[in-house]
Amino acid sequence: MADLGLKDKVAIITGGTRGLGRAMAQRLAEEKAKVVITGTNEELAKQTANEIAKTYSIETLGLKHDVSSEESTKEVVKAVIKTFNKIDILVNNAGVIRDAGLLMMKKEDWDLVLGINLTGAFNCIKYVSKRMLKNKSGRIVNIASVVGLMGNAGQANYSASKAGMIGLTKTAAKELAERGITVNAIAPGYISTDMTHTLSDEVSKEMLSRIPVKSYGTPDDVADCVLFLVSDRSRYITGQVINVDGGMLM
Repeated sequence: MADLGLKDKVAIITGGTRGLGRAMAQRLAEEKAKVVITGTNEELAKQTANEIAKTYSIETLGLKHDVSSEESTKEVVKAVIKTFNKIDILVNNAGVIRDAGLLMMKKEDWDLVLGINLTGAFNCIKYVSKRMLKNKSGRIVNIASVVGLMGNAGQANYSASKAGMIGLTKTAAKELAERGITVNAIAPGYISTDMTHTLSDEVSKEMLSRIPVKSYGTPDDVADCVLFLVSDRSRYITGQVINVDGGMLM
């Protein structure tokens, strides 16, 4: 593979302990970036970071992080700067779901999802970009969702958080572009994860009928898009939303 210019770049992946986040971390590690894994479970974050360090022979860091908290985010940024002295890449991947019909949705579930998915991305962009501004360079990728573009019954909170993330992406891109920082979003469709594996055959068949390529995506499909957006090859791309959905939302 051609050099993507990621060797020794410092990348933070929020929610990086499993699924999409771990796949992203591994892709970056393959390119010899220094990877910071954050998550709410400190032990799991450190364990994941150590496993990736051993597998790919790179420097890593695992940190406890509540993205919805300004103080927690400040502490993470401080720890990364203390260890690596810079931050080149931020992937806002941390997210939760609390599904329910609009009329039955609890206020606390609305607040929780918006707080982690949207306010969390805001906190990370705010405090990480301050460090990127010093170097006049940086790559930020927000993991949104196709439901932020089309809505989805039973997911008013999740859809709103991902739609908000798309708006945040475009505004941040406009504010940071002249300082050498690009900000883009990826909107995954149905990705094969632990959640999709538990679906009944009937539900799975119905979902697949909406996807022109007739298959679920994989975490690596999303990770490959992240890899492109944080590399030198995407220097002239900012404020964009790339759907990784098998053509579901054309």
